[in-house]
Amino acid sequence: MIFAGRAGAIGSGALATPADLRAAPGTVGRPAAGIRIKILDEEGVELPRGETGRIFVGSPLLFEGYTGGGGKEVVDGMMSTGDVGHFDDHRRLFIDGRDDDMILSGGENVFPQEVEDLLITHADVADAAVYGVPDKDFGQRLAAFVVLQPGASVSDDELKPYVRERLARHKVPREITFVDELPRTSTGKLQRRRLGELQST
Repeated sequence: MIFAGRAGAIGSGALATPADLRAAPGTVGRPAAGIRIKILDEEGVELPRGETGRIFVGSPLLFEGYTGGGGKEVVDGMMSTGDVGHFDDHRRLFIDGRDDDMILSGGENVFPQEVEDLLITHADVADAAVYGVPDKDFGQRLAAFVVLQPGASVSDDELKPYVRERLARHKVPREITFVDELPRTSTGKLQRRRLGELQST
């Protein structure tokens, strides 16, 4: 896998073999030869396997900085990829989302992609987007837009327990709104900045 930031490539970081992909669909593989990859928390402390944090890569191919000055965060010679992810027990890396997509709810970090990926495993759900809504008690609370499969009629009271049974309680959307479609690019990438347009309709 090539890690690419907004202003340039971080370099080749992980390699997934066919065996890795069969055993753990969704993995981007293990660190390639000569590459250091660590999952760090907000304080730069390495997290144990299974915990989601910021991905940092140490590679001879790291770019030296932006042409206008500045650069990506560097810790111990490793550069932030701008992504968040985790390692499994076999040192396989998973990308859980973008660092700047993180939602802070009641002191807990939530990465929308994890909740979205779970919602679309429900048989009645065709697409989903999770976002943060201002909350006076928790800072932010989770909400979701859901697109149903044709002919489906599942309710939010059915989807919330579906998430609660599979993820931590703070990752359950408090509000679920059903919409006809989500804003995506021609390549299928979710346009998170346009989710506000759905909120106002």
